[in-house]
Amino acid sequence: MDEKNSRVSELAREVMGLSRSQLLVHLRFLDAALNRLELRELTGLALVMGLGYATDGRSLAYDPRHVLRCYRDDRARCVRDYLHVVFHCVFRHAFIHSLVDHTAWDLACDIAVEAVISGLGLQAAEAEREARQRSKLAELKAELGSLTAERLYRAFVDRRVAPEYMVALRELFYADDHRLWYASAEEKAAAGLGSREKNAGADGPSGEGLGGGGPSDGPDAGGGGGRGPALCSEEDWKDVAERIQVDVETFSRSQGVDPGAMLQNLRSVNRERYDYAAFLRRFAVLGEVMRVNDDEFDYIFYTYGLRLYGRVPLIEPLEYKETKRVREFVVAIDTSGSVSGETVQRFVQKTWNLLKSSESFFSKVNLHIIQCDAAIQEDVKITCQEDFDEYIKTMTLRGLGGTDFRPVFSCVERLRERKEFTNLRGLIYFTDGWGTFPERMPDYQTAFVFLDDADNNPDVPPWAIRLVLREDEI
Repeated sequence: MDEKNSRVSELAREVMGLSRSQLLVHLRFLDAALNRLELRELTGLALVMGLGYATDGRSLAYDPRHVLRCYRDDRARCVRDYLHVVFHCVFRHAFIHSLVDHTAWDLACDIAVEAVISGLGLQAAEAEREARQRSKLAELKAELGSLTAERLYRAFVDRRVAPEYMVALRELFYADDHRLWYASAEEKAAAGLGSREKNAGADGPSGEGLGGGGPSDGPDAGGGGGRGPALCSEEDWKDVAERIQVDVETFSRSQGVDPGAMLQNLRSVNRERYDYAAFLRRFAVLGEVMRVNDDEFDYIFYTYGLRLYGRVPLIEPLEYKETKRVREFVVAIDTSGSVSGETVQRFVQKTWNLLKSSESFFSKVNLHIIQCDAAIQEDVKITCQEDFDEYIKTMTLRGLGGTDFRPVFSCVERLRERKEFTNLRGLIYFTDGWGTFPERMPDYQTAFVFLDDADNNPDVPPWAIRLVLREDEI
């Protein structure tokens, strides 16, 4: 490396170290995240690709000349760009299925991250682009509510946003290159972007790949260098994000401040994911089904008898077995106006499809679909596929008033008194979550189900199950 390039590398390393230090001073809850990313200088073909800043979840790779140009034009931009990349890792944006629409996902992630940074009110990160983003962020928030990457992505894909509009937004929110998110190991190696081995020995990594050793391995690199942290997997970043969420929630409660977009994104990415089909199986009851009980039937004696006595078996198979099937169930729908009709219909259809599967329902079905806002609006009994087909064909949401969960539970008790249910085990309430809950625990399992929305994360009573589903899971 000639003297000029060496000086450029040294100055860029100092700028990156300074940016990291400012973030550590002002955002102490991010120390675990900042220490996870290894700073590595881009070299070779990676520079030709014009990555600027990039991350694969393991390293923060940077082009020294790009860093110095940013610092010359707007010092706050370097801090903001550094934080932008870190938040991509915290929210696990880089760990995405390769089949997503790359353009839509890249833009959604950039908008979500920039919204979080703006909400922090960090003066050191108030780059010039923040002012240009302000009106657009307000517009998107008014339209979509919480600005998480998942919600933005779904809006872009479902609404088939015009490419020209996407390009205009991209220019407003762009900070780093995302090509490493989708690149294969072979593609990274071809561009000189191969990852270092996790167990590189006492003297650290070999110096191949992104960093290439040399100037980026100094102590001022802020976590880079030969003795940097172990490579990060998605599970590592999950642990980091959960720790940050606890710290942010604790700080916001003690200081009486609203953490806003950052906590919304953390809750979205950290929330427990559920398998809806597995969840429904928890409401199964024991009963008899006319089928061979393979667990208690011995085919050896059966076939031996057929061979020995012709067509006379020594034993006969049992014609029934006990199996877990759902028989009696209640699906309640919140029609207060905050849940769209199309979404409700898809939820009911998916629930029915899961319940009517051969391993879910008895031959006789007793399903009540109850619509309720602040009062019961409709109670429909479903006993077979024909009943359900007719119901879903003419289904209309009724009510659209306030939200009160208690009438549904009172209605169920009246049905039980009239012997409409003999062994009710489960009730699913599809709702936005904001309403009055019953004070007493029913003697059947209850779940409140709502869409993955950072604005719709209320606490449910301790006796109820809180289930969150993404729109693409319905």
